[in-house]
Formats: sequence, C-alpha cells, structure tokens
Amino acid sequence: MKDKSNRLFYILGAFFIANAMLAEFIGVKIFSLENTLGITPANISILGIDNLSFNLTAGVLLWPVVFIMTDIINEYYGRRGVRFLSFTAAALILYAFLMVYFAMGLTPSDFWLTREVNGETIKMDFAYNAIFGQGMWIIAGSLTAFLLGQLIDVAVFHLLKKRTGNSKIWLRATGSTLVSQFIDSFVVLFIAFYLGAGWDFTLVIAIGVVNYIYKFIIAVALTPVLYVIHYFIDLYLGKEVAEQLMVEATAK
Repeated sequence: MKDKSNRLFYILGAFFIANAMLAEFIGVKIFSLENTLGITPANISILGIDNLSFNLTAGVLLWPVVFIMTDIINEYYGRRGVRFLSFTAAALILYAFLMVYFAMGLTPSDFWLTREVNGETIKMDFAYNAIFGQGMWIIAGSLTAFLLGQLIDVAVFHLLKKRTGNSKIWLRATGSTLVSQFIDSFVVLFIAFYLGAGWDFTLVIAIGVVNYIYKFIIAVALTPVLYVIHYFIDLYLGKEVAEQLMVEATAK
C-alpha cells in the first residue's frame, strides 16, 4: 500500500463499489425531477404514450458518479481493473440484498411495531419491508443492466482510445458512457417490468427513452469533471507514473 498507484486503485475501487451499492438501495424511491426543481412537467409524448415526465429513481443521484469512476479506472487500470471491480460490486450488491431479505424475515419486537411520526402512526415492520423489499425481477434487471453496461462501457472506451491515443478524453469517456447507458436504460426496464410485471412493450420503450434523455444530458454535463479528476490524479501520481499507467492500461 506504499505504492501510490495501488492506493489510488483502492480508493477509486472503494468509492466505485460504495456508490454502486448505495444507488441500488436508494433507487427504490421514485421522484419527480420537474417538481424537485420547481419547473413544469415535460409531458412528453413518445410512441403514442402521452404525459411522460422525468419520474426517476433516486439512484440517478449516484449512478453518474459510478460512470465517472468507471472511466477513470478504465483510463489508468484498463479492462481488467474495471471488470474486477464491476463483478466485485455485483457480488457485494447481491450479498447485500440477501442479507436484507434475511433481515426482513426476522420477527419484530413488540415495542418496535409502531412509531409516531409527525402525528401519524407508522407500521414500522410494514414500512421496512416495503422500502427494502425490492422484487426479484427488479434486482435481476438492475444487476444484469449494471454488468452489461459496464462491459459495454469498457469495450467502447478502449475502441475509441485505440483510435485517439491519450488525447480526446471527452470522446472516449463520454462516448462510452452514452453507449453503455443507452443499453442499460432499456435492459433494466425490459427485465424488471416487461418480463417481471407484464408492462406493455411500447410503454417500456417510451419510459426508457425518457430515462436515456436524462442520462445523456448528465453524461455530457459531467464531462469537465473528468478533466478535473485527471488533473488531480496526475498531480498525485506524478506525470511520468500516470502516463505509464495509461500506457499499460491500454494493453490490458
């Protein structure tokens, strides 16, 4: 751990996994982007489905951080680094879900059954199970989309890097994110709601388009952040070590 590159991988990996896991758990909340920002709902019409707005999972607060970490790890540690952390994150997320379901099955204490919150009586065990008890189809869809998106991101990133070298960070980072998130947006909905809940296919596609519009805007908006992180990593490692890692990452 005295080696700076090892410490950096540890820090980036820990942050990557923590954000991926947190995004899965807070994602159970659906919020209105327009109402949160205090603006008029978009009311988009797609494929004959009207009044579509940006109703998103709270996980969108953290997934952009995961995308950035993916590109940074890709840049300095290559395909193997991203794949290792992606499969590790997926395994830990699955483990976390299993532990949550085990906790849901525990018999609650009598004094914990109800709580008074803002003058209302809350059934604690019911609320706990409702919040944490995501359906198996949602979990399957989310994990499948996450892993597939990561693998596609890696492939596109390195394809673009081979063509551009170490220049044009914005192209390979943002480009790979836009492609991988296009796939992710539809895979998770298809598995979780088309296969799992019997939604109409057209509705799934329409909602996927709305979700991707948001992800597209965020991916482009966060491009400058990649340059800032690159700057501080190069400062921490030293220009020579950073460039050597990038050369080795391309070959991995």
